[in-house]
Amino acid sequence: MLVAAAVCPCPPLLVPEVGAGAAPELDAARAACADALGVLAAARPDRLVVLGPAEQGGHYPQGTRGSFRGFGVDLEVRLGPGDAPGPELPASLAVAAWLLEWTDWTDVPVEGVAVDADLPADRCAGFGAETTDGIERIALLVMGDGSASRTLKAPGYLDDRAAPFDAEAARALGAADLSALAALDTGLARELKASGRAPWQILASAAEGTDLEGALLYDEAPYGVGYLVAAWS
Repeated sequence: MLVAAAVCPCPPLLVPEVGAGAAPELDAARAACADALGVLAAARPDRLVVLGPAEQGGHYPQGTRGSFRGFGVDLEVRLGPGDAPGPELPASLAVAAWLLEWTDWTDVPVEGVAVDADLPADRCAGFGAETTDGIERIALLVMGDGSASRTLKAPGYLDDRAAPFDAEAARALGAADLSALAALDTGLARELKASGRAPWQILASAAEGTDLEGALLYDEAPYGVGYLVAAWS
């Protein structure tokens, strides 16, 4: 059963070494992420599953390595202790691994799940149920960004639909509104380059039948991209 969840954005810029001179601009976002991870630790789960968007889905065991070399920084991370062979973590899970290292997360076993960013909503619903099946106390760290179309200089350019989309996502995440998250428009999310849509909908499915309450910890759009942090407990 799901006992807690943290929702965090996944831009590599969240890692100070990648952000370099712009790193202080995301200090508040990092602090909010640390608070959200603190909520996970306080729930004392038996296992942590990290969900993050990627070009294709896949499972990554504890100890899988990742790096930020693709972003010009010679920095390696690892998803929990150990050393698992296989492909490197996708960017979203590498950011999650950095967050876990940065906050000294060593509480419970951890595994990563890359989610196809275009996964249909009905498959997200099934995915969420499978993720928590058979584990008595599970926590989720859910990575993903809002729209990338909030300003003219944003990666997706300016789209007037972006701010309302992000506002509804922020409201739903802050209220742990499962039906509202499940109803997020898949096509619109794709057009707005909102990578968090599928992971958020998986979270909504995983939380069915629980009494989790949400709190929105951060809601800003630096660089024209919606970054949201929430904690459910």
